[in-house]
Amino acid sequence: MDRATRPYIICHMVPSVDGRIVTKGWSLPRSALAEYERTAGTFGAQAWIIGRVSMEPYAGKARVPKRKARQPIPRTDFIAKHDAESYAIALDPSGKLTWKSGSIDEEHVITVLTEQVSDDYLAFLQAQGVSYLFGGKTELNLERVLQKLRKDFGIKKLLLEGGGKINGSFLAAGLIDELSVLLAPVADGGIGTPSLFDAKEGRGPARALKLVSMERRKGDLLWLRYKVKR
Repeated sequence: MDRATRPYIICHMVPSVDGRIVTKGWSLPRSALAEYERTAGTFGAQAWIIGRVSMEPYAGKARVPKRKARQPIPRTDFIAKHDAESYAIALDPSGKLTWKSGSIDEEHVITVLTEQVSDDYLAFLQAQGVSYLFGGKTELNLERVLQKLRKDFGIKKLLLEGGGKINGSFLAAGLIDELSVLLAPVADGGIGTPSLFDAKEGRGPARALKLVSMERRKGDLLWLRYKVKR
């Protein structure tokens, strides 16, 4: 895929030293979250993208009403706003997020769907002012989605922030350009919990990396930056 037709992708995460990413129970200092936000801000990204489960706390809870209209809604992209300063993007193939509004802290919301979602749900998103893009009929084509984000919203740089399966799917598709990890001073030791990249069972789609920089940050965090070798 021509990188000029899609955003530059930086995967930015806070894993434990053994690669786990569920931070609950780690007892990290407050400075760790502040460091994550500070380092993320240095990239100048215009958007961030996460999966449905990770987005649920941000989306909120609202009711999806039944439509009175009988006319079907065409499966074409809906752009509620295309000139926002920044965007919050959710990968939600089945349309399960019940958005309370079309923004998160003044960042315009874009949700990525498959064509299997209901007309009721599409009408709900339009009423909430949430932009939506279709990434495929039954499964998401990430390359297609990224091209739309660049073309329709002008997004040139994008932070990929999990979870593990979403990160893994981008890795497998060769769509990550840079990896930025704030290595937490924690040995998790969990089995079966999400890791930094969960692409598939067995041997994964290994990608070679080149170290760009390393820096000690507050709270004993180690900030490592890598470029993905092509």
